Amino acid sequence: MPTAFHGVIPPVITPRHADGSIDVESLRSVTKHLIDGGVTGLFALGSSGEVPYLTNAERELTVTTIAEANAGTVPLVVGANEQTTHRVIEESRKMVDLGADALVVTSMYYALGNAAETEAHFRAIHEAVTTPIFAYDVPVRTHFKLPTDVLVRLAEDGVIVGVKDSSGDDVSFRQLLLATKDLPGFSVFTGHEVVVDGALLGGAHGVVPGLGNVDPAGYRRLYDLARAGDWAGAAAEQDRLARLFGIVFAPNGRVSGGAAGLGAFKTALALMGVIESNTMSTPMLSLNETEAETIRGILVETGILR
Repeated sequence: MPTAFHGVIPPVITPRHADGSIDVESLRSVTKHLIDGGVTGLFALGSSGEVPYLTNAERELTVTTIAEANAGTVPLVVGANEQTTHRVIEESRKMVDLGADALVVTSMYYALGNAAETEAHFRAIHEAVTTPIFAYDVPVRTHFKLPTDVLVRLAEDGVIVGVKDSSGDDVSFRQLLLATKDLPGFSVFTGHEVVVDGALLGGAHGVVPGLGNVDPAGYRRLYDLARAGDWAGAAAEQDRLARLFGIVFAPNGRVSGGAAGLGAFKTALALMGVIESNTMSTPMLSLNETEAETIRGILVETGILR
């Protein structure tokens, strides 16, 4: 049965004008596109939102714009992204004031910590804010894998209401699902784009897909098929989404890995007429016309464009 947080909660991209400023109208358009696509929540200030590159003012503008466009239609989950505990607490309070229904928190980064300090980090944040907290396991960015035993203790004690797993560690992901499956109201989300059907079969409560910015309806279909027990149908939809994910390979090494993935999502949305520009945050390079034509072909082949 679904928990309070379940289904498809995409990490919303942050559009920019060609001059680099935040494109508020395009951000409203993306939010509408996602809601119309049937998402069950919105995740602002995640990796796909280019949060490390946003100034404090840009973070606030992004969250308030999404919150206003959403108008309470679906839960708004917001990343409280800072290096250490007290900075996260300060950011968390700010994001709650701006409209967050839940917070997404990583382990410390830049600062060096261990498992005990990480557990204390989450417990201190929980003590300081009453808003539900998701632990975000993303070692590619924090350089620290959240230990399963720590997550289970935090879950059992009500410190966190869920985990967003972008670790790429399928063994620990399955172990977490097994250890928490009987905890009422606890949610485990996969950050994978291309093996969501397998994660849902294993008991995951939903997905937080960057590619969901491009095709939210496809991920909602996949989720609904899985919920209905139509695993063949879910696999077929996942196969189509896996082909669509090929857009991230269009740059073929010309840009950084981050710029390739996020740039592909932005380029696709620009081709679809959802946003104005595929401009990336400085110093990331934007995708060029040749790469955009490759992406257009994939969008046509997978039924996004005609």
